[in-house]
Amino acid sequence: MPLPFLTADRVFEAADDVPLPHDDRDRWRRPYRPGPWRVGVAALALLLASFVLFAAVVIAATAELTSAAVVFALALLVIAAALRLLRMGVWVSARGLRHVGFLTTRTASWEQVASVRTVQQPVRWLGLPRAVQGQALLLGRQGGTAGPVQLMTTHNADFVGRAEAFDRAADSVEAWAEEYGPR
Repeated sequence: MPLPFLTADRVFEAADDVPLPHDDRDRWRRPYRPGPWRVGVAALALLLASFVLFAAVVIAATAELTSAAVVFALALLVIAAALRLLRMGVWVSARGLRHVGFLTTRTASWEQVASVRTVQQPVRWLGLPRAVQGQALLLGRQGGTAGPVQLMTTHNADFVGRAEAFDRAADSVEAWAEEYGPR
């Protein structure tokens, strides 16, 4: 019984290079996976939220409902913070580039983007005040007098200890800017 999907002797056809049906360029997508530090902190926060939710159930069963509601609201706040932490990063689509921070989200259409480049400079380690030598992906806006915006670094929660992943992600964002940016 031949299994053609397992053989390596198929001839590559140019028709295989068509985009997949789910490859919608208008959807916002992160061109890299979240790093282990970000995922680990979010997982610990969700674990903490599960204990707080359990405490809310115990408080609701034994004490006043208002105190249980306060503890339940605290658990929802921790869950929302963990989900926002996982959402942070650089997102791209055919419409533009989006930089999602913990409290802010900034979107620039491709017409506003003057340059996306990788530079060697001191960067903050895991967002803390300590600066180390690393690389940063900078966004330059058209007519922007405020200076370039730092999108991601080799020492943020997604790429600390993963220099190759930073290079792939920076190359991917730069390729999106090259493809969709102003000519």
